[in-house]
Amino acid sequence: MRILKITQSYFPFLDRGGPAVKVRALARGLGGHGHRVTVLTANLGEGQQAALGERSRWGWRSEEGNVETVYLRTEFRFRALTINPALVSFCRERLGQFDVAHVYGLYDAIGPGAAWLSRRRGIPYVVEPMGMYRPIDRAFFLKGVWHGILGRRMIAGACGMIATSELERQELVAGGIPAGKVHLRFNPVELAEFQLLPPRNTFRDRWRIPRDEPLVLFLSRLIPRKGADLLIEAFAEALPAKGLLAIVGPEGARGYQEHLRAVAEACGVSGRVRFTGALYGEEKKAALADADVFALPSSYENFANAAAEAVASGVPALVTDHCGIHSLLEGRAGLVVKREKGEIARALGTLIENDELRERLRAGCRGLAEELSVERSVESLEAIYGECLP
Repeated sequence: MRILKITQSYFPFLDRGGPAVKVRALARGLGGHGHRVTVLTANLGEGQQAALGERSRWGWRSEEGNVETVYLRTEFRFRALTINPALVSFCRERLGQFDVAHVYGLYDAIGPGAAWLSRRRGIPYVVEPMGMYRPIDRAFFLKGVWHGILGRRMIAGACGMIATSELERQELVAGGIPAGKVHLRFNPVELAEFQLLPPRNTFRDRWRIPRDEPLVLFLSRLIPRKGADLLIEAFAEALPAKGLLAIVGPEGARGYQEHLRAVAEACGVSGRVRFTGALYGEEKKAALADADVFALPSSYENFANAAAEAVASGVPALVTDHCGIHSLLEGRAGLVVKREKGEIARALGTLIENDELRERLRAGCRGLAEELSVERSVESLEAIYGECLP
């Protein structure tokens, strides 16, 4: 198949969260199966040109095996929204080459524009909302306007919708999407990347964390929805005299890290909380290698990629029942709790104090990680795309 993937954010713009990693893994996986894949995305910042390949008439272009990436010139940007006029000329010239298109995410201009042009050319496409179907975080009015002007048409014209968890599938159906149109495909993890981790204590030594202290790891963007403040409060209650908490991730809301520091100070644990900022590549894997427990008390995650990476690294995870991965995780590779400080604290204390439970969950990580492999996700996509073809 000749597949066009359309995404607002993509590698190397890792600060934009999971899509930059996930879409690349899926594109590479499909390319490895012999499909020809083109990723259409935006140039999201200066200073990364060396990783974008060579100049092209639409902006920048790179090629790796069966995967081509086209980074459209960005003429205007507001938060996550970009205006990319070259989209029209790219689609006019190239769209007819593809058998199927796959739009990732909502609330941008690239996806709806490419979907509209695909409908005009008779190119079938699927939409993967990535947890954005129900507006969250901010700009609720503007997102409602977006649905009214662009979103409903884009979704109605899709041959299928992809949910990344049972939680998201139920949300889409409840939102009016016909159940038969919704396909379930979990987010993938590149297992090979997490099978060989940096030497133990690399992260602890770098951040002055004693080797014999329990280490709880939070790994995500620092925005209110992710619940780092709630985790700090629960950590202080569960482990009042021992253990350290590492808060790892880029600041996604201005001033939020200072708020978290103030919470740690108020809880009396500021000396036992490490704020590392964003860590990628080997530094992120070093944090996972040294963690005893991963924790994400988020109020909503359509899946929770960071939890999946923790599991792939053999780290038991503690998540709320608002995280899509919870139905796969519970009792196998971690614990699932309500998003309440007391419940989070009790579960965190249990995971740290109960060595037998922690080791049983750690042993269960391998089986779950295999279910989340890129290979399985690619096989699911091949079946979904096949249903769209005439």
